[in-house]
Amino acid sequence: MTENHLAALEEIAYDDRIWRYMIVWVKSHDDLREWLESALRDKAAGSSLPWVTVLKSENRVIGSSRLFDLNLRHRTVELGHTWLAPQYHGAGLNAEAKLLQLRYAFDELGLNRVGLKTHHDNLQSQAAMRKIGAVEEGTLRNHLIMPDGSARHSVYFSIIREEWPRVRSLLEERVARGSV
Repeated sequence: MTENHLAALEEIAYDDRIWRYMIVWVKSHDDLREWLESALRDKAAGSSLPWVTVLKSENRVIGSSRLFDLNLRHRTVELGHTWLAPQYHGAGLNAEAKLLQLRYAFDELGLNRVGLKTHHDNLQSQAAMRKIGAVEEGTLRNHLIMPDGSARHSVYFSIIREEWPRVRSLLEERVARGSV
């Protein structure tokens, strides 16, 4: 992700369904600019690797994701801030993006653990994490405050190095089948 992606993100980012479970809601150009600049500040600090998700067949930006809370000393990271434009939900693209990101985390960075977390009401995200082989670790209650002031309980999952070969195989099979 770079500042040059702002215009492409702006074409797809203002659908409330994207931000419903996120702790930041993007509703305007200024919101999106702050969201992007925050991601790039974290990247410059070395704690985050933000990406845009590109549909190669159309060379079109369709979403975003990132590795964050990167700790190379302890070889851990979280994978999240993930969203796709709603018209691409259910198209199997998220599985391919996760495969690429997890390959990078485990095979390039040599990490031992990739954490994932989601809003307690985001049952679709929780099911997707289970489907790729992530292990549910528990729930942090009243973990975060949502933009509307409500409490978010964060459901935590992880994939550890020893599980990565199995998870990789599951994701590779799903991508080969074009499965969601």
